[in-house]
Amino acid sequence: MKSKKTIRKAVFPVAGLGTRFLPATKASPKEMLPVVDKPLIQYAAEEAVEAGIEQLIFVTSASKRTIEDHFDKNQVLEDELLWRGKFNLLAMIRNIVPEGVSCIYIRQPEALGLGHAVLCAKPIVGDEPFAVILADDLIDGKQKSCLSQMIDIHENKHCSVIAVEEIPQSETNKYGVIKPEPLYEGVFKIKDIVEKPSPEQAPSNLGVVGRYLLTPRIFDYLKTIDRGSGGEIQLTDAIAKLLIDEQVLACKFEGLRYDCGNKLGYLTATIDYALQHPNLREAFKEHLLNVCKKLDKTS
Repeated sequence: MKSKKTIRKAVFPVAGLGTRFLPATKASPKEMLPVVDKPLIQYAAEEAVEAGIEQLIFVTSASKRTIEDHFDKNQVLEDELLWRGKFNLLAMIRNIVPEGVSCIYIRQPEALGLGHAVLCAKPIVGDEPFAVILADDLIDGKQKSCLSQMIDIHENKHCSVIAVEEIPQSETNKYGVIKPEPLYEGVFKIKDIVEKPSPEQAPSNLGVVGRYLLTPRIFDYLKTIDRGSGGEIQLTDAIAKLLIDEQVLACKFEGLRYDCGNKLGYLTATIDYALQHPNLREAFKEHLLNVCKKLDKTS
């Protein structure tokens, strides 16, 4: 019998406007942008399910109904695939939400930042530790998913865990940045955390990326902190307060992160995932080689 997981719920803040991808995101959420043949939000949900998450909590806005539709049953499509004998495709769409996993949706009434989006999930999360997953950050964990690596640390140390990676010093003003104290390989005790510091003021080059495991104490601070950077309720600011009362660890995960919140990161992810796709990789590799040959001739 499998041991009971301590992390059963994951929050997906998906209420953002996706302005960096306009006009593609004018009528469709950025989380529904496809990387080859799956939308970003599905990759995020699959990472959660693989790590043992049982409840997927989506913090949405009025314009995000297609996310709900994607994870809902589509009886018309299923009947059509069954009639056409396309059983592989039928099994694929039926398993988007595996048995035993539930989807819950809650509206964020105002765009007040990541911290506020997480706070909106409090009535569902309750008094237990939980994960927060940002679908913009597509992470290929190679041998083991990023979230699974973090859960291993949480189950050993019983505290909040945040994913970090080394970032260019010139880009610290785009991230939450930690002041680390090494514990063991790939794991750090967080001494301080700062939201978007200048390169001169950054406490390290370890930037926070879109995976968090948090104790429910975080809600106490999200309810009381002032608005921070950009006039929003910053999750980073609440974590800085949490550090006063509880140990918070950083996980320098094994794997490759794609920042799909910007166009270059999104395109890079699309190319890399296409090269891993069993039905596409050979033909796509040949196409890329031909493209490179043409570029060599014109350079």
